[in-house]
Amino acid sequence: MFPIVRMRRYRKDQNFRDLFSETMIRPEKLVMPIFVEEGISKPVEISSMPGILRYPIGDLKAYVKHLEDIGVRSVLLFGVPSHKDSTGSSAYDKNGVIQKAISVIKENTDIITIADLCLCEYTDTGQCGLLKDGYVDNDSTLEVYRKIARSYAEAGVDIVAPSGMMDGQVSAIRDELDSNGFENVMIMAYSSKFSSNLYGPFREAAESAPKIGDRKSYQMDYRNQREALREIDLDVYEGADIIMVKPAIFYLDVIAKARERFDLPLAAYSVSGEYNMIYNAVKNGYLAEDAIKESLISIFRAGADIVITYFTEQILANTK
Repeated sequence: MFPIVRMRRYRKDQNFRDLFSETMIRPEKLVMPIFVEEGISKPVEISSMPGILRYPIGDLKAYVKHLEDIGVRSVLLFGVPSHKDSTGSSAYDKNGVIQKAISVIKENTDIITIADLCLCEYTDTGQCGLLKDGYVDNDSTLEVYRKIARSYAEAGVDIVAPSGMMDGQVSAIRDELDSNGFENVMIMAYSSKFSSNLYGPFREAAESAPKIGDRKSYQMDYRNQREALREIDLDVYEGADIIMVKPAIFYLDVIAKARERFDLPLAAYSVSGEYNMIYNAVKNGYLAEDAIKESLISIFRAGADIVITYFTEQILANTK
């Protein structure tokens, strides 16, 4: 006798498929990264990230109002400064590129403004911390991270996002914020950020490639899942409000494990290399355009609450 249960009933047509869909892409759950650069007068396209631009401060107001109009609710800021030095001093300049960008966004929109907190874009070495005898010194770097966090908070940021993977960075930043009256500024910690091959296009976009050595002493070994969960556990203990796995698509197992173990909001960053591969495969006809949504659904299905993706603007513009 033929089975009574017919699973195809659930998939009869698009209305039925939508009715029974388990995972959805919701605008409020997407974050759009933005690159802001000093010293340029018009937007500059990033060759390895087609469709993604670096914006001057003068064009930022119009761009973020456009994003808000199409439904973008949150952005993640990265700065490209004119001045770089051994201490990354531009990162905590009250008139720095990100500090100005935060003010522009908060004064003109209701967009949640997240600022990446790191030194790789600001040091002349391209490292995420201060060098001591050729090695990135953890504890002196934390003191700089404190300064950056405070300067972002003073500019009006909603969420700081430390990405340098220094031990104790969440605790140091939480202490700095709370000690200076910024208890309501959240921390979105890059809790398990892997030393990945997928960051190449971003390093062009942010002009942040390391000039000396690499980042394997602080970013995670991509072979390790248990260590990733231990890193997340430490950030939770130190006071993170949001935890993150980065990259996303190559690390769905880590996202799923983190979702099982932790109750905090979980973000996943679908990085520049993932964007580049999917964008070019679609552009060249190797994949249908729907592959973009499929890739994001896979991240949400694995357990992410928030997805940072360079496809945010494209997806929301196409649904207006």
